[in-house]
This record gives sequence, structure tokens and C-alpha cells, in this order.
Amino acid sequence: MGDIFLLSLVSAANATLLAAVTVMLFLPSPKRLLLGYLAGALLTSLTVGFVVVFVIHEGGAASTARNAVSPAIDIAFGAILLLVAYVLHGGHDQRLKERRREKKEEKGGGGAPTEKGPSRVEQLLGRGSARITFALGVVLTLPSVSYLAALRDLQDLGYGTGGEILVIIGYNVMLLILLEVPLVGFFVAPERTVVEVQRFRAWLTRSGRRMAVYGAAGLGALLVARGVIGYLT
Repeated sequence: MGDIFLLSLVSAANATLLAAVTVMLFLPSPKRLLLGYLAGALLTSLTVGFVVVFVIHEGGAASTARNAVSPAIDIAFGAILLLVAYVLHGGHDQRLKERRREKKEEKGGGGAPTEKGPSRVEQLLGRGSARITFALGVVLTLPSVSYLAALRDLQDLGYGTGGEILVIIGYNVMLLILLEVPLVGFFVAPERTVVEVQRFRAWLTRSGRRMAVYGAAGLGALLVARGVIGYLT
């Protein structure tokens, strides 16, 4: 169960979600927009969780196959997280972005770099429609590696149907905490909530990469070690 909680913390570190929340807080009727995004996100995430646990993994044959490949899944997920940590730590993603920017400038004939405009997601959020935020919540809340690893771990705990449903719901509460906390805060203290979200985003800009490297490396090493132990035993 501890592994699932750690995986939920990794999944909660979602820069895209935080950016979307920040945009919605400065639009008219932010509570309605946040609720729309939350509804869409929960629809996708809960559906994926229930389908994976109660449909794909249902049946004795599937259970036997899952037990046979579990160490391989651990090692694969762990290797992906270690690769993410390596890329972030070495700044390889930033250098790739820089090269792409330079190529675009060369194709554009040089000159002063053009100012980057709002992204497509920000443009859609700017329309101030709860229907649009609901749709974005559905589309942008795709299952992460951490979520899939947690669902696989859940199958080995033997909690039964009721327990598995509660764990999936609890995981999703943690998954969307960056959205839920500002939403609750907006009902209690809206002005302070806007300030705190901006402050947290600034902190994340300064320290988010380092925290992501530590989290991905630690969890990746844990999964790889568990996979190797599973093969040996």
C-alpha cells in the first residue's frame, strides 16, 4: 500500500494541471471552470482505473499471466522513470528545445526571436466555458506510468472489490490534488488562494526539475530493484 501512495505523489506532480489551474483562476467564474475540469479528469481517470482492474485483469488466466510478467513490468516502468530522471538531470530536454527553436529561427530568416504566444490549451481555457474545461480534463488526464504501476500493485494486495474501489478513488483524489486544493480554497478564501497558487507555481519553476529528478530516480530504482528481486524469487 505504501508503494501505491508514493506512486500517487509522483502522479500528482503534474505541471500541465498546475498551469491550467493558474489560468482558470484568473478567468470569470473560476469555480465553475475548475469543477468542469475536475469532472472531466475524474471521468477519464476513474474509468481507466476501473477498466484496468475489473475488466482487463479479471479472471484466473489473467491473474496467472500477471503474476508471471509482474517483475518485467516493474523493471520496464522503473527503466522509463530512470530515463526520465537522466533526461531531466542532464538538461537534454532543454537542449532539444533550444535546437528546435534555433532551427525555427533559421527557417524564419533570422532576426529577433518572436515572442511566444499562448498555447492552444491556454487559448481554449481563455474562452471561459465549463464545457471546454470538462473536455480538456477528459483529454489531458491520460494514464501515466505511475498510475498504471499503482493499478498493477493493487491487484496483488487482495483487498476485494470494495477495497479496490476505495483505493482507486483515493488515488485519484491524490492525483488531482493540485486542482482540488485551489477549488476548496476558492470557496473559503478566493483572494488568498490565487496568491498561494501563484507562489506555489513560482516555487515549482525554481525547484520542480530537481524534485522531479529525485522522485523519478528514487521510484525508478525501487521498481527496478523490486523487479529483479521478483525474478530471483
